[in-house]
Amino acid sequence: MDPVRDKTLKMSVGSLASRVSNGVDASAHFRGKRITVMGLGLLGRGVGDARYLAECGAELVVTDLKSREELAESIAQLEPFSNITFILGEHQLENFRDCDLVLKAAGVPLDSPFIAEAKKHGIPVRMSADLFAEISGIPVLGVTGTRGKSTVAHMVYAILKAAGKKVLLGGNVRGVSTLAFLGEVTSEHVAVLELDSWQLQGFGEANMSPHIAVFTTFYPDHLNYYKNNPEAYLSDKANIFLYQTAADTLVLGKQCAPTVIEKYGEQIESRAVVVDELKLPDTWTLRIPGMHNRYDAALALAAVRAYGISDEVSRAALESFTGVPGRLELVREVGGIKIYNDTTATTPEATLAGLSALGTARTVLIMGGADKGLDMGALLGKLSEVKRTILLAGTGTDTLRTLLPEAPVFDDFSHAVADAFVHAESGDNILFSPAFASFGMFKNEYDRGDQFAAIVQGL
Repeated sequence: MDPVRDKTLKMSVGSLASRVSNGVDASAHFRGKRITVMGLGLLGRGVGDARYLAECGAELVVTDLKSREELAESIAQLEPFSNITFILGEHQLENFRDCDLVLKAAGVPLDSPFIAEAKKHGIPVRMSADLFAEISGIPVLGVTGTRGKSTVAHMVYAILKAAGKKVLLGGNVRGVSTLAFLGEVTSEHVAVLELDSWQLQGFGEANMSPHIAVFTTFYPDHLNYYKNNPEAYLSDKANIFLYQTAADTLVLGKQCAPTVIEKYGEQIESRAVVVDELKLPDTWTLRIPGMHNRYDAALALAAVRAYGISDEVSRAALESFTGVPGRLELVREVGGIKIYNDTTATTPEATLAGLSALGTARTVLIMGGADKGLDMGALLGKLSEVKRTILLAGTGTDTLRTLLPEAPVFDDFSHAVADAFVHAESGDNILFSPAFASFGMFKNEYDRGDQFAAIVQGL
């Protein structure tokens, strides 16, 4: 994606002419339209999008490379709609040339011939989050970053709720269709959107950015998708601020600020603020451990300050914040052993943050999974300090076997957890923090975390 932008196209969410707040009937955008939904998935977002569009009266083709059997749970929720046709196990070119709109899911390949077909025929290709933002016209606080975006987004949401705002939390949130928020949004609402690089592709193609943008951290990630080109990954992330104006705010985490400013400094037109954990008053006490969570809290504080929320409200909300499921989540304590679910740690940096928060000497670590082509050097250097390392089978784990000859490898999750308990004692931590993707043993990272929590609860 070319980082050079046409300045005449800059537009931040909240300055759009077409607004729900001006009495626009959002469903009218879709009524009677032929829409191809590319990617149904298993996380609930695609289902919610399709259900909303069907309820609006659109004629839908829902297409996914997964089979009907793999998608059975999702399909069952849409079976009552006679205006939905399913094309499963494949995509068909005709469904991308004979429609009014293509709504694509996250992770669609950059070189998809089906998206190219739609664009060749002049058919708009959109994503749920940016389409919601454009049609609703309400203020949007967007959060991105390789690590920390979920926690910061949930912190911002908690603060705005505490301030009495009508707030919606969407974007990259499990089970939440951001598009379906159009059925309930009013001019009094504000949206907090957690935005991954794929969703920000959509914002870039729509030539817009959130009014308040937070960029937490930047590390190499998704290199399998971006074909080992971190610049392409950063380019998608940068859409969170590239269409902001001087009236907008960009909150940059100190970790990623040098990279962002070096690459895009001359193109940043908004008011930029650089933040680290020291910006959070040291008298504020968080319930969630680790300096990385204080860093996240400082970013959330800067974002809501830009929205006019008082520090008094922010402090109360942040000090009562208990964290996000699957992110260094304390699941249970058994016999004095604390058990943490950190399934969303899909990079080595995330696992290092968890180890830093809990300490290494009394931590039994369960990690491993599918390879994403990331450098594990720093994490491998730290593993000699942990009490025991246990590996789950996967393509990423295969690359570590010779480097960690003492670490057992399990293709049965319950056996891995049992091994951890054998080697832990009162006062220790069991940390499940994979550092790799979930593909192989699990449907996705949420399925992985759910299975871990279920195993732990069954102990």
